[in-house]
Amino acid sequence: MVMFLFLVVALAVVVAAVTLAVVGGGETGPLPEAAPERLQDPLPLERPVNRADVEALRFPLAARGYRMGDVDDALSRLGAELAERDARIADLESALAGAQAVTRGAPVSHVSMEKPAEGPEEQQ
Repeated sequence: MVMFLFLVVALAVVVAAVTLAVVGGGETGPLPEAAPERLQDPLPLERPVNRADVEALRFPLAARGYRMGDVDDALSRLGAELAERDARIADLESALAGAQAVTRGAPVSHVSMEKPAEGPEEQQ
């Protein structure tokens, strides 16, 4: 019975010592606050995002899934890139439609479909 009490007291002392060391009873003071895991490789800012960037994008895990800030930043960046590309496509399509309208309204000159001469001997 004495041995059992000795083991219980020894276990309580060890648990108390470990708890004090972890909570702040050590030489260096309390443990430093752990920095939250952040997105390591965000989308590049110096160039447009491409397919490989999106496929390589991995969000760090948080307590309940992914960090909302990282996901929101990535989605807003992708949304801005898509809006910019859509505007560029619309500009190019309107320029193409304008060029086609001008071409249809103007007389088309006769263009020869023959192969042009390549050297002086073929010009005869």
